Amino acid sequence: QVQLVESGGGLVQAGGSLRLSCAASGRTFSRQTMGWFRQAPGKEREFVAAISWSGARTQYADSVKGRFTISRDNAKNTVYLQMTSLKSEDTALYYCAAGDGGTYSYDYNYWGRGTQVSVSS
Repeated sequence: QVQLVESGGGLVQAGGSLRLSCAASGRTFSRQTMGWFRQAPGKEREFVAAISWSGARTQYADSVKGRFTISRDNAKNTVYLQMTSLKSEDTALYYCAAGDGGTYSYDYNYWGRGTQVSVSS
């Protein structure tokens, strides 16, 4: 079993920055693709970013490309999402996920409970 716990969410003004962390436990963490998804009230869960188990490959949603950076430190069993130039439309509950890779929710087997990011304009 892989267990994921997100942290780092909070309130921030538009244009500000936040770094989300996802602490993972489980022997297979380093072999998992890690992803970040977000869900705003009344909307479907949306892909944000993903990183391969080695960290060599990353992908981003067009809406966050150039502003967000995903990274991982397998030695620390942690994946990060550095968010800069935040916009009000980034407001959502952000979820960390682990799986076999992809941009769809069904590609991931394990999920954290989420951390709230709220951006004021």
